[in-house]
Amino acid sequence: MDITQSFYDDMATQYEKLFLDWQSTTHEQAVILEEIFKKNGFSKNACILDCACGIGTQSIGLAALGYHVSASDISEGELAEARERAKKNGVQIRFERADFRNLSEAFPEQFDIVITMDNALPHMLTRTDLEAAVKSILGQTKDGGIFVASIRDYDSLLEKKPSYSTPYIHKTDKGQRVSFQTWVWDDERYHLIQYIIDDEESLQISKFECDYRATRRDELTSILLANGCSEVAWIPPADTGFYQPIVVARK
Repeated sequence: MDITQSFYDDMATQYEKLFLDWQSTTHEQAVILEEIFKKNGFSKNACILDCACGIGTQSIGLAALGYHVSASDISEGELAEARERAKKNGVQIRFERADFRNLSEAFPEQFDIVITMDNALPHMLTRTDLEAAVKSILGQTKDGGIFVASIRDYDSLLEKKPSYSTPYIHKTDKGQRVSFQTWVWDDERYHLIQYIIDDEESLQISKFECDYRATRRDELTSILLANGCSEVAWIPPADTGFYQPIVVARK
């Protein structure tokens, strides 16, 4: 088991604490994605693959809007959480365990739209692995389909290489939750520690560790174009309301 899988397996039952209201977030993010789909010519008839689904934040929201959604993740812990949340939300989603570098092992079919949100691609710690992920993802995307992903704004972050993220403080009727990350940089890579401080009914402090490679937008764009995409466009947070830049690549 690698560090990425362990990171998400260990955090699966606490992942929703990163949000003030996870349930509301699923709807809000689905609406943002639906607007992108519509602008690119897709309706609710589109078949979607969320290939880094986590606990289902995007896949469950999209399924609730009426899309046909399949989903995968490398973490069994997060998949178990996602299946339970999909059941509670009354939506039907096909969940499979898959490394997004080898999606064809789990999915023989292709999809109109493939999504990879919440900074999943920068878990690829080398350009070779990133290229393998892009090739695999585009291999599951129909001709004329789109790949939609979000990553951190590494173009800006690499200028200063901050040692921590801005804390999120969520006040609830039981107290508050605080989450933040520390980052230790080694050239373009960084070691991340995610802290979650739950000070509601009783004080709980958790930490989870993982590694990332800061991926510049130009690098991802060049890999997408070299592997069969005819168009690549980046949309800034100011234009979507999403908290990270989003790339839309047409195959």
